[in-house]
Order: sequence, then C-alpha cells, then structure tokens
Amino acid sequence: MLVPIFCLSQMKTGTFSDWEIQQQKEAKPTIIHIYTDWCAVCKIESFQLNKDKELVEMINENFYLINLEAEKTKEKIIFQGKEFNYLSNGNSGIHELALALSNNKNQPVYPLWIILNENQELVYYHEGQFKPEKMKKKLNEIFKL
Repeated sequence: MLVPIFCLSQMKTGTFSDWEIQQQKEAKPTIIHIYTDWCAVCKIESFQLNKDKELVEMINENFYLINLEAEKTKEKIIFQGKEFNYLSNGNSGIHELALALSNNKNQPVYPLWIILNENQELVYYHEGQFKPEKMKKKLNEIFKL
C-alpha cells in the first residue's frame, strides 16, 4: 500500500453570492483571486500556496476566499451593490468584474489579488505571483493575525 508523503490541504473558496450571505452573518476580510486557465504562473502559484499548510489554515480560519476565472466566469455577479457581466468578444471574453478590480483596465495582469477588510474596503492590491511567505507576512501585517 502506498502512503502519500504529504497531503495538500485546500483553501476553502466560495462564490460571490455565497459571500454576500456570509458577510451578513459574519463579516470577515475577503481575498479575491483573479486568474485565467492559460496562466502558467497562476497554476504554479496555486500549487505553492495550497502546499503551505500554515497559510491554508490562516486563510480558511480568518478570510473568505473567492476565485474568479476572468475569462471563463460567465454568470452575472453582484458585487458591492453593482452588477457585473461577462463581456463576450467572439470566441473569448472577460468578466467586467475582473476589469473593474484591475488597475490595468485594458488587460489585467494575472494572477491578481484583491484583499478587502471586513467593511469591503480595499486594503491591498497585488499583481503577479504571490509567494506563500510574502502572502503570510502581508496578511499578518494588515490584519495582525
């Protein structure tokens, strides 16, 4: 019998509609991760972040985490009282929310991390790969965990 050397724990993720309901029950800081399925850095980053048990526990216990696949998410999203839709461009497209949250309105940089406090105010913006140690340090710094 093969025994795994290590077990990857997963960060718990939710949807924007679940998040709205959860925020009313218990307001928590929120991490929005915007990525695409073609982004190699996004895949590497996801593996590295989920491999860090301490980071996974920190996020699962203290934050809501929402993954937004910028070019594949097609449903309407209500975020902070505004409606955002998928913008089709022939065979591809992008979600309006990815554009709205990005500093680069023409073409967001992936991966993109948006961190909001419990009042849904932006407290940190990060474009590109977010390494586990840097993320833990930043989350501790902002939220004094």
